[in-house]
Amino acid sequence: MSEHEPREARDVFEYALLRVVPRVERGEQINAGVVVYCRARSYVTALTHLDEARLLALDPEADVAGVRALLGAVERHCAGGAAAGQAGADDAGRRYRWLVAPRSTVVQPGPVHTGLTSDPAAEAQRLLALLVR
Repeated sequence: MSEHEPREARDVFEYALLRVVPRVERGEQINAGVVVYCRARSYVTALTHLDEARLLALDPEADVAGVRALLGAVERHCAGGAAAGQAGADDAGRRYRWLVAPRSTVVQPGPVHTGLTSDPAAEAQRLLALLVR
C-alpha cells in the first residue's frame, strides 16, 4: 500500500466472550460465544457455538438444552426487534452493556476487550473461530 492510497476506515469495537459455567461453585468454564459491539456503526451481534462434549465433560448432568436456549436468547437480544422482547427497542449500546454486565449464572460474559475493525461482522466471525471453535 503506498502512502497515497486511501486507508480503509477502522472503528473501535468491543467484545466479550460468552462462557458457560455449568457448576458455578467449581468455576470451570468453556467458551461458547462472542458478543461484538461497534458504537460508530450502531452494531451489536452475538455468535455462539456450544461444544456439547466439552460441556458434558465438565458436568455430565449439564442441561444442554437449557444452555442452548440461553445462548439463543443472547443472540435474539443482540438482534433487537420483536424477537428480543422489551429490550428490542433499546439501542445497540444498551443491549450490549446489559449482556456484558457481570453475573453469576450458567452463561456469563468474560472481560471486555477492544480493538479496531473495518468490518465488525467479519470481526465477530474471526473471534468466534479463534476463541470459541
